[in-house]
Amino acid sequence: MTTPHAYRETAFTNGYEFTQGAGYALPEYPFTEPPELKTGEVRRHPIVIVGAGITGLTLACALAKLGVEAVLLDEDNSVGVKGASSRGICYTQKSLEIFQRLGVYERIAAKGIQWSVGRTFAGKDEVYAFDLRKQSNFGLSAQPPFINIQQFYIEGYLVQRIYGLGHVDLRWKSRVVGFKQHGDHATLTVETPAGNYRLQAEHVIDASGSHTPFHAWCGATMTSRRGDDRWCIADVRFKHRPPIERHTWIEAPFNGNRAVWQHLMADDVWRIDYQMEPNADPEYVSREDVVRERLQQQFGKDVACEIVWVGPYAYRSQCLDTLRIGSVFFMGDTAKIVSPFGARGGNTGVADADNLAWKLAAVLKGRAPASLLDSYNEERHEAAAQNVQVTNRTARFLRATDGVERLFRTAAIGLAKQHLFARQLINTGRMAVANTYTHSSICDRSGGQSVQNVAFRWADGKAGTNGTRPGAVGTMNDLLEWANGDLLVLVFGDISAAASQRLRQLGSHAPVRCVQVIGPDTQARAKEHIVDPQGHVQGSCHVFGHAWALVRPDGYLAATGESVDAGLIQAIGQALGVLKDTP
Repeated sequence: MTTPHAYRETAFTNGYEFTQGAGYALPEYPFTEPPELKTGEVRRHPIVIVGAGITGLTLACALAKLGVEAVLLDEDNSVGVKGASSRGICYTQKSLEIFQRLGVYERIAAKGIQWSVGRTFAGKDEVYAFDLRKQSNFGLSAQPPFINIQQFYIEGYLVQRIYGLGHVDLRWKSRVVGFKQHGDHATLTVETPAGNYRLQAEHVIDASGSHTPFHAWCGATMTSRRGDDRWCIADVRFKHRPPIERHTWIEAPFNGNRAVWQHLMADDVWRIDYQMEPNADPEYVSREDVVRERLQQQFGKDVACEIVWVGPYAYRSQCLDTLRIGSVFFMGDTAKIVSPFGARGGNTGVADADNLAWKLAAVLKGRAPASLLDSYNEERHEAAAQNVQVTNRTARFLRATDGVERLFRTAAIGLAKQHLFARQLINTGRMAVANTYTHSSICDRSGGQSVQNVAFRWADGKAGTNGTRPGAVGTMNDLLEWANGDLLVLVFGDISAAASQRLRQLGSHAPVRCVQVIGPDTQARAKEHIVDPQGHVQGSCHVFGHAWALVRPDGYLAATGESVDAGLIQAIGQALGVLKDTP
């Protein structure tokens, strides 16, 4: 422990020192002197999360929901990033399903803007349009395809939810300035306004962002790419609203034939991203008078608007070679950095957190061996690499070099205006979906896909144990919450008396909950059963006829099968990291 000194305020990063505009009013949270400073004791904690951005807060909230103790350290005393704008704005269906499980979705839906229609332009011509609501992979979930909302709102909702749930010690103005790995734990040195102290952690989760010191401390290696793509981001409130749609221009005549993005967010604020020249001066392009001139070129000389925030941005990509080094797990922007095309940045961090939370809970509660945690790197590194690859391809399409790349882009645009097949060649950002796990040791070959939060009907009879009423509509998230961190076995169709007995034995000897899923005319043989009148639950689990599906707490399929036999036992053991998949 050291004596108090002047605490260094959080520094600007990513060029945010050049920002302009009225700005956003962000909440501030109080610094509370931690017990280690009062006693001088070096305490050991099961989990220490570093970074209270959207990734770290999602993990903390998920752990709190599962009743797992953790400490969350953040160098600032607010949400958002110093000098930053709305930052992430577009949240995918999978993230919204996760937020619903955590208890913050309703606030997000009430504040944010739902959208499903996107239009892509080249020059003055519309190349194509889409409506995600009409696509089968989005249409069945209780959550919409996307909601646009400023990232700091979600972070604020998560903070309030964590305070309400308990279990997680939120420590503001707490900067990690030292770190050392040991055999079964790590020691962190933390700087605060009241002095420095040390604490130990069995598991350290680094969610502190792209400028993390943990890369150097852990000797992390990575693959990175920095291009010359420069953008200026403007958050604008108009007197007269543009359409509530996602508009993208590949070649915008009002922006020097460079790309432009246009989205509506909460508070009637529009996020507009302008692609700049490669050698653009970040201070100049962020000047309010320059931005107003740009807006006039797009919307007309008489455009009436308020500039809420404006700032420069340079896109780059980076992916660690491994997301776990000793006791440290990397997630969010510490694991990978992607260009924000297709909303694959913050949404990936939310999925990282959801993936690791249930595994940490299972291990710490003695329901699974520590080897289960190895699957975090297997699954989320695959997702990170995929997202980096997809966004790099978009960046190349939008910043095509002279020669073959520009020739291809010109040809693709011309064809897409007339021919349906060519529209898939127009790459303004492949919209993010839940990544599939194909290299996971805890998923059977039939598993690895995300299960949508589809609806079903609670069975007739007594009201459900979680307050549901017979015949009312439930969703997959209701079942996952009822399972409370255990695996969920869904058995579809009629089951034999012997199979019913095996399921009861499973529920009493393993961390699993079993539910029979029946059609309108099927007899229930299990005490816990639901009605799937339209087959949406079965379809979301990618099975047909008489079958079973093993669903993990993060809403992913671990395995599927046909008979309630040794294959199901094998799948449960594999999903908990007890048994390894064999070729």
